[in-house]
Amino acid sequence: MTDKAFPSWPDIAPDLIHVAAGRAPADTVIRQGKWVNVHTREVLDNHDIAIKSGRIAYVGPDASYCTGPETQVIEAQGRYMIPGLCDAHMHIESGMLTPAEFARAVIPHGTTSMFTDPHEIANVLGLEGVRLMHDEALLQPVNIFTQMPSCAPSAPGLETTGFEITAEDVAEAMHWPGIVGLGEMMNFPGVANADPKMLAEIAATQRAGKTVGGHYASPDLGRDFAAYVAGGPADDHEGTCEADAIARMRQGMRAMVRLGSAWYDVEAQITAITEKGLDPRNFILCTDDCHSGTLVNDGHMNRVVRHAIACGCDPLIALQMVTINTATHFGLERDIGSITPGRRADVILTSDLTELPIELVIARGQIVAESGSITVDCPHLDWPDSARGTIHLGHALTAKDFEIQAPEGANAVTANVIGMVENQAPTKALKAELPVHDGLVEATMAAEGETCQIALVERHQATGGVTNAFVSGFGYQGKMAMASTVAHDSHHMIVVGTDRDQMALAANRLAEVGGGVTIFRDGAELALVELPIAGLMSDSPATEVAAKAQKLGEAMEACGCSLNNAYMQHSLLALVVIPELRISDLGLVDVRTFEMIPVIEPLT
Repeated sequence: MTDKAFPSWPDIAPDLIHVAAGRAPADTVIRQGKWVNVHTREVLDNHDIAIKSGRIAYVGPDASYCTGPETQVIEAQGRYMIPGLCDAHMHIESGMLTPAEFARAVIPHGTTSMFTDPHEIANVLGLEGVRLMHDEALLQPVNIFTQMPSCAPSAPGLETTGFEITAEDVAEAMHWPGIVGLGEMMNFPGVANADPKMLAEIAATQRAGKTVGGHYASPDLGRDFAAYVAGGPADDHEGTCEADAIARMRQGMRAMVRLGSAWYDVEAQITAITEKGLDPRNFILCTDDCHSGTLVNDGHMNRVVRHAIACGCDPLIALQMVTINTATHFGLERDIGSITPGRRADVILTSDLTELPIELVIARGQIVAESGSITVDCPHLDWPDSARGTIHLGHALTAKDFEIQAPEGANAVTANVIGMVENQAPTKALKAELPVHDGLVEATMAAEGETCQIALVERHQATGGVTNAFVSGFGYQGKMAMASTVAHDSHHMIVVGTDRDQMALAANRLAEVGGGVTIFRDGAELALVELPIAGLMSDSPATEVAAKAQKLGEAMEACGCSLNNAYMQHSLLALVVIPELRISDLGLVDVRTFEMIPVIEPLT
């Protein structure tokens, strides 16, 4: 699978052969490095790489015979030559950036291939949004492959999206040049129950010879898991413990294990390799969701590799998990994922395999970053007006829109409460005794744990609908509210706060700026990240977006929140396919049973 802008191996095979045979000069030769061969898990000293037309023609101890007067010579000086890093499962929109700006942010960290599922924009703009992401991805100087989103809505009947993705949409997209498979199949109950629509999407993908992405978020590894695997998903990134990784690999799936900005699932699962000794070829590392601050300040897949090594993984095995394992999974082993003839010339020079400093990055035979700085352009699409101005509330909101009425005569109530779990995507289903004042149920900031209000504000069809409930674990104090139009996966607007007036201020502010994230306290805006494209992304440079995101984090801390990367967890509170409790435009969802439950328990 190649895009139209980059020549395939068959297209240039004669050129590669002539260079390898010494009959023609290479475009570029990398001299005297340590060749990290991920096929054989070896490090071979004093090797050269010859590159022609963006692909590798020769790897061996002496490429001097491939070197002509016009050949660019790069001195490796004994450094390790490793394949460009691959992110096997990710959502560009989670970085708050367009594909171009995301690429600009991660290229200096050594990421040269990304497998992206743009289901965030699919929920807002439908197939046209996917097309825009796909088209900008193909413009980049690195490999950005697109998986066609499978589930918009993620759980039919439990949420309402801006657009729906159909089996016909999936079948159409399978013919696009940059599509490598189906995005994560989040409707795992649908697959387990043989839902015709879900199976039609999977069938269209399999008939096209492409990979079906998985998402099995249930802890149940019994019959439902068996039924899900039988339905066809080829991988899964929702595991949180060693047993999850083992179960997936034993059933012939790839265990995709993530280290994102807020998902820390590697340490608990990599023991399947480091302690249980299972074959690592079906273990793949990914990020899933990284926001701009992580990308700018901490890194991307290089960060994940370092973390895996720190968790006890052999460096060469960790590198296989982000190169050849990923390429093989998507059927691209003959195109990317290793430094071997015919493959795209995606090469990193680094002086240390454990700390992994990214000193030089070559993608498709071109130097794209050096010493942490990008050296190429990342072209933008001209995003149309239809992709902007997507926040439609119907009316200006007031504190009254966020009221939760108590049963008549009640002085206190028992509420079902969404409970946050730090560094993990799942939540807890909690119950809390909450006070009633003037007939309204109130949030509480008790010393033993606060309970805030949460609201989901419909923003696609201007219905004016607001769903109210409660959430605990952020630690907020004082009169504050935080609002975001990033609300996986339906991407309405989530507002969390301790005061209804502040909630109205925050929601109306996002309608005013066309989407983003904001936080208010005592009537003043503490931070704002504008996301004008679909209410999800900015086409500003990553450094600018990261600086605003940093202020957002500081504002959350100033309001009492000490959770790691709490914004990421805030954005998942409406993801109705990850247990245990979530909020949607239709009400409070118990994801353990996929049923709606009341916010306030009936009085007995």
